[in-house]
Amino acid sequence: MSESDPLVFMMGQFAARIPLDRSYVESHFWFRPEGLYWRVGFTAYSVRLLQDVYFLNWYIDADTPVRKKQEIGEIESSKAVSSLYVPCDGRIVRFNERVASDPTPINTDNYGEGWLYELETSAPLLSAADYVAVLEAGWDKTQRMIKGQMNE
Repeated sequence: MSESDPLVFMMGQFAARIPLDRSYVESHFWFRPEGLYWRVGFTAYSVRLLQDVYFLNWYIDADTPVRKKQEIGEIESSKAVSSLYVPCDGRIVRFNERVASDPTPINTDNYGEGWLYELETSAPLLSAADYVAVLEAGWDKTQRMIKGQMNE
């Protein structure tokens, strides 16, 4: 494994890649520097739990100050319709218009073209290794939740 190879978290048989070239938050978003801002998207872990995303709607406009856990949109996947919350205080600079009109890149290229928005923030972020530690600590609970959903 080289220094540029992603870390991998095994979700059963599924390998969730965690690239080293970005930062993370416990709520399963990645942050990559993009000029003066952070480009934000779903981690492979969150995309796997959502499964196929097929609708995305934002409740706010670009250039809007936001607070951690503020509801900013809604996402519909094969699993459920879920509210989207901002992971930290800041200002949403712009949205990825491509995924707003067609969210397919979230499913196929979540670390590239499937990014969600750009955010100005000074919030503390996790390294890839720290994020994997969060995943490992919560995996038993996540598995119980998944198994509960399958038994409904």
